[in-house]
Amino acid sequence: MNLVVMIIQLIGNLGFLLYGMKLMSDGIQKSTGEKLQRALSVITENRFMGLITGLLITMIIQSSGATTVMVVTFVNAGMMTLTQSASVIFGANIGTTITAWIVSIFGFNFNISDFAIPVFGFGFFLAKLIKKSGFKGVGDTLMGFGLLFFGLSGLSSLFSPDQMGWLFTFGDHGILSLIIGFFVGIAITAILHSSSAFSAIVITMAYNGLVSWELAAAMTLGSNIGSTIDAVLASLGSSSDAKRAAFIHVFFNIAGTLFAILFFKQFLKLVVFLTPGGAESNIAIRISMMHTVFKVLSTALMLPFVKQIVKLSKKVLKDKPGDEQKVFHMDFTESSFGKDNIAAHIIRAEKAIKDMADHVTAMFDHIQLGFMKRDISFEEEHLEQLVGEEDFADQMHEQITRYILHIERLPVTDKQLDNLSIMIQVVDDLESMSDDCLSIGMLIKKSVDKNMTFEESDMERLVPYLELVRQFLQFIHININKHLNADKLSMAQELEDQIDAYRKNLKKVARKRLEKGADVKSELLYIDFVRNIEKIGDRAFSISEALSQTH
Repeated sequence: MNLVVMIIQLIGNLGFLLYGMKLMSDGIQKSTGEKLQRALSVITENRFMGLITGLLITMIIQSSGATTVMVVTFVNAGMMTLTQSASVIFGANIGTTITAWIVSIFGFNFNISDFAIPVFGFGFFLAKLIKKSGFKGVGDTLMGFGLLFFGLSGLSSLFSPDQMGWLFTFGDHGILSLIIGFFVGIAITAILHSSSAFSAIVITMAYNGLVSWELAAAMTLGSNIGSTIDAVLASLGSSSDAKRAAFIHVFFNIAGTLFAILFFKQFLKLVVFLTPGGAESNIAIRISMMHTVFKVLSTALMLPFVKQIVKLSKKVLKDKPGDEQKVFHMDFTESSFGKDNIAAHIIRAEKAIKDMADHVTAMFDHIQLGFMKRDISFEEEHLEQLVGEEDFADQMHEQITRYILHIERLPVTDKQLDNLSIMIQVVDDLESMSDDCLSIGMLIKKSVDKNMTFEESDMERLVPYLELVRQFLQFIHININKHLNADKLSMAQELEDQIDAYRKNLKKVARKRLEKGADVKSELLYIDFVRNIEKIGDRAFSISEALSQTH
């Protein structure tokens, strides 16, 4: 019966600890907005900048798992190179040690249960009573701290010599105990999906004298391998490069751990030497120091060899034959244990929308070339590509929309929800543009197949008309995913007005020719050209209006 009660208490306190860490991480991310995640998406190739970025972001959001999942997501979306991802992952591994320091410094110097409840209460009232989103993020962070320390207090009471004295016998088998502890660290961290949570458990047990310094070190080293589970899960079903990013994370942790195991005694002596107070120091501080020294040494050893590690990942995970993307995929992979990062998903969706805008612009290029060279070669050189590209645009429309709808089901803010709705509208307009491009291509083919002739001057009048629409598409390309202020919206209105004016003039000229007895089929087809080209301008203005409403 006592064993059952202990298991229930362990599960309950772990729940407080894990949920507290999640709430704290989510609250910090809400407080900082999307700036931290966007910093990752625009990181330079400089490995030291990548290292510092990964370090700082992980220290702030309190989760190397969340940072690594973001990295895998961005690599999968083509927004970050493998070389960039490697240095960010190295930095994230150092940044994750901050939680162990928080636990060791604050967790055992006073009665944390007395501290946890007021902090949670203050955070609750801050989050629920003050409606401003910034205060809500701070409130959630304080609630997370409160729950974390409340769970830690419960674990500290549970992992006492009176309750779990049997653990003493676990550490009495020399090298065998260290091996078992190492694999326990791997297994429990993989189950909890949090090396920080397991580190808190190890620190608590060591502080209460249940496990020795050497056994605590072995368990902590094992947790570094178990923590790679999130990156591996995030890469499933992703691109080859995303899988390679996860491989780099796994390689870093395993290689560093093996190095520490090979020189285990010397490594622990170095940690003791670097810890104030040496062997007589607080064991909780010593474990935190060990975790940090391990991560820093691993990074120092591997950072100069980033390019070689990237090459190794490409040799281990080779591209499959026919990996060229003929089918558009944008799978939404939900992360486990609260490591979903809404901002990262939004950034990935924005990247896909930008790609779709580029894709539609390329389709319009085929149209311009088709008007310049309106002969039998158009079908072979341009129309077949247009058909395939329009099908690809349909796939993009479906996949991006489905992806955005998945994001909307996450706990997004009202501002994010409004922007997501606008993104769906933009994707709809881009898909309609691709339909218009194909329709114009089919009209060009029809004019060629039926040997329809047009006055050279009439075709020349289409050149500035097409160029105006091309300028509007370029305007959309430059401003896609950005907020359009009043001045830029005015520019869009001016382009729309110019296109409308050209359209009216061209249709007027065509009708006059009809009245004078020109070929009816040719003139009606010419009017269809004019009308369909103008539709693309209308869609571009619709996108401009939508972008002006973003926050």
